[in-house]
Order: sequence, then structure tokens, then C-alpha cells
Amino acid sequence: ALVQFQLTVPVAVVFAPGSVPGDLPRPLPFRDVQEMEIPLNLRTSVMSRYEIIYRSTTAQEDVALRAATAQEADAALHPLQDALLGSLTTYVVPETSSLLPQGINIYVGKHRSALVRAGGGLATLHTCLQQLTQVMSFTSSSIAAALSDRVPDGQLGSDARRHLKSSLGYEITFSLLNPDPKSHTVDWDIEDAVNRYVQPVLDKLSLVANFSVDSQILYYAVLGVTPRFDKESSSFLLSTHSLPHVINPVEARLGSSAASLYPVLNFLLYVPERSHTPLYIQDKDGAPVSTNAFHSPRWGGIMVYNVETPASPQSSLPLHVDVDMVRVMEVFLAQLRLLFGLSREELPAEFLMESPGNEVLADWELDRLLWAHTIENIATVSTTLTSLAQLLDKIGNIVIKDNVASEVYRAVASAQSAMAKLAAGHLHSAFQASKEAVTSSERAFFDPSLLHLLYFPDDQKFAIYIPLFLPVAVPILLSLAKIVRETRQRKKEPIKMD
Repeated sequence: ALVQFQLTVPVAVVFAPGSVPGDLPRPLPFRDVQEMEIPLNLRTSVMSRYEIIYRSTTAQEDVALRAATAQEADAALHPLQDALLGSLTTYVVPETSSLLPQGINIYVGKHRSALVRAGGGLATLHTCLQQLTQVMSFTSSSIAAALSDRVPDGQLGSDARRHLKSSLGYEITFSLLNPDPKSHTVDWDIEDAVNRYVQPVLDKLSLVANFSVDSQILYYAVLGVTPRFDKESSSFLLSTHSLPHVINPVEARLGSSAASLYPVLNFLLYVPERSHTPLYIQDKDGAPVSTNAFHSPRWGGIMVYNVETPASPQSSLPLHVDVDMVRVMEVFLAQLRLLFGLSREELPAEFLMESPGNEVLADWELDRLLWAHTIENIATVSTTLTSLAQLLDKIGNIVIKDNVASEVYRAVASAQSAMAKLAAGHLHSAFQASKEAVTSSERAFFDPSLLHLLYFPDDQKFAIYIPLFLPVAVPILLSLAKIVRETRQRKKEPIKMD
């Protein structure tokens, strides 16, 4: 099925006094449209359309831009902006402005705006805008990653397969692994840590999906790899190539994720046994990894938490260990960002990006996620419905109930609505419509009334019923054969005439 996406991004370019370039084609305010095609493949075309309005600052924006620092200006400008998801506002400040530090020409805030130092004419400004939209909304690689099922592998970057697939929900499990409870009694205040560090992130991501969080402590759960002892550092080492073998044996103990409707993200804190302490993870070059953690794409992450061994061997066992949850959560939240594809890209030197603080992701990063997930959802619906149509073609005696038909119609209507909303620049409602389309298409595809026909096609029915009917059919067939024989015999005998 050919899918043609048009992604419209509303952009406002706002000039502070003294920053208006001399080569503007028309007096302010005026509108302009820039379009750019994102090359993908024959079945999918993506056109990105930037609807730009150029205007001067309002009195309130002027006051906000007189703040001492870019951070303060960003905070003051936030309530004055269009809060539309997916929109961008660029404030152009004079070249002499002290708002941006020396050598920094572009500042990306933690909401949906950026500050740009005026310099050069409109062409320079357009280059800045192009760089900003690539950072703050979507890039050809983020679109290709979202459409990874429809794009040839050669076009995908190394990160494309790392990100979690779009889902209506995710389950997050925090597990503490204590393989040696005789030596260590480990305490972790996971409830407080989740409330303090994880919940703000999930509140922000609640637009994207539903999340559930649980935690567990597993005793006597060991890693599947025996670490190597290093005499020089008198420590134990896990090398990069052995890390994939660590996960399988541990996963067997984690509890089945097969029972879950949604993808499960596992975050494991491993306290090594006393005989393997301290344990360090090495990178490709053999250097120790600073976080002592690693992550597995689409699965989760593992952090090794070493316990100080007491100087006197006589100290009573088990040792009491209080886990420093701040350090642990920093690592797990960084891994969570990687799993959702929110890793910060390398930026040019003149860029300054605001750290999102406690919320872990900026508003524009949420938008990036929504752009990618909306597109992925629509592509998923297209694939699901195409598969369903092919299936119905193959099975001639299938009966489509009204509820299945109405789910299919609803899925198509919601997908078309999502496409129309994307083209109109309404990201939030486009995403909601794409979620509804996925729900309806899944309901239609997995409807119980279709399932028994999937599992019992005609040839299988014959295979099941022939052994039952054959013993009954043999005497009937033999009787029929005898009757036929006798009838023929009768015809051959001459009729006696008296």
C-alpha cells in the first residue's frame, strides 16, 4: 500500500528590536512556506512542510528577552508561546545581545523555542532554521527509523533498530539481583526513587503511552558469564563480547514477559557476589566503563553495583548494603532515554542546548517522539489491514461479522484522519488518531471470529474428519459396490418368456 505523508511544522520566527535583517522580501509580518522531500522508497513518500510566520516581538516578549541569561529568557518566554505540540518558535536577538554566551549563536531551550543571534541576512537565518528543525522536530533518519519495516536496511542508521517500537503501553520492571545473600543484605529504596526520579519522566511520557512500574528482588540470581580475574588491578572484568551472554540466564529468572500485553523494559541492579568483587565492565578498547553499566536495545539495561569489602576479614556477615539510588537512577534514566531514541546528537560548536533538568526530556524531545510514533502507527495500521485483506482473499469461506467490518472502517478512518491532521500541523490530535487506528486494526485482525478459520482451513478439516468417517464409510462403499454388481448381473440374464 502506498502511503504518502505530509508533515507540517508550524514555525514562528520572531525578531527582537535591532535584529531584523535588511534583505527581508516583504515588511513584517508575513508568511512563507518551505517544503522538503524526505527520500525513503517507492511505497512511502514523505514531504516535510514548514509553515513559517515572520513577525516582530510583542512588548511582553521584549521584556522576557531582557533577562540576564538565556535560561531565564527561556523560562519567561514559555508562557507567551503557542503551546501547540510540534510547533517551534525562534527568537532572533541582535548580534550584540549578551543573552547568548560568547561563541554561541543558537540556544535550544527546554520547551519549544530557541534563541538565534542575528548575523548575515535571510540566507544565514534559513540555514539556522534548517539546523533547528532537524534537531527539534524530525530528521530523515528519525523518519526512516520510524518506518524501519518499510525501508531497505541500507538506508537505516545503526540506531534505527535500537529504539522501542511504538506501543500503546510499556511495562517497566526494576530488579535487584543479589546472588550472594549470605554475604550481603542489600537495601534499596526503590519506591521513593521511582516517585522522585522516574515518575516525572513517565508523567511527561504519559501522552505517548500508558506505563506501569513494578520492582522485585531476586536472590541467588547469577550472571551467565564467569568474570575474568585481572591481577594488575586485582579486580574482576566483564569484556564487551561476553555481555550478550549475561542476559539470557538472568532473563529466565525475571518472570515471564510473555504474559504481558505490552513491551517490558528491564532495569537490573546487580550486586556481585563476594568472591567476584569488585566487578568492572570493559568497553571495546578494554577500558573500564565509567557507569559500570550497559544497555541492550529494546530490552533494557544492567548496572553492576560494587560493595566495599571490609578491611578486617572478621567482620560479621552478611554485610549491610544501602544502595545509593541517586547514582543508580541517573544510569537507568539515561538508558531509558536511549531505549526511546532520545539520545542527544552531536551538535555544531555554535549550538548550546539546555538540559531538561528533573523531567529528563524537553518538550521538543517529546514532540520528536510523537512525530516518529505517529508515523510508525500509521504505517503499522497500513501493514495490518493489508495483511488482513490478503488473508481474507485466501480463505474463501470466511464470514466477516459486522463488528470486524466496523473496526476495519474505523481503523481506516482514524488513519486517514491522522494523515490529515499531520498535514494540517496538529501533531497531538494526529497522534491520538493514529493510536485509535492501531487499536481498531488490532481488534479486527485478532478478532476471535476470524481465529478459528485461521487455524482450521479446509485441508486441515479433511485431515481431521477422514480418519473418523473412513471406518464407517468402508461397509457402506462395499454394500454399494455389491448392489451395482447385482444390478449389472440382472441385466445380463435373459428374461424367460412363457
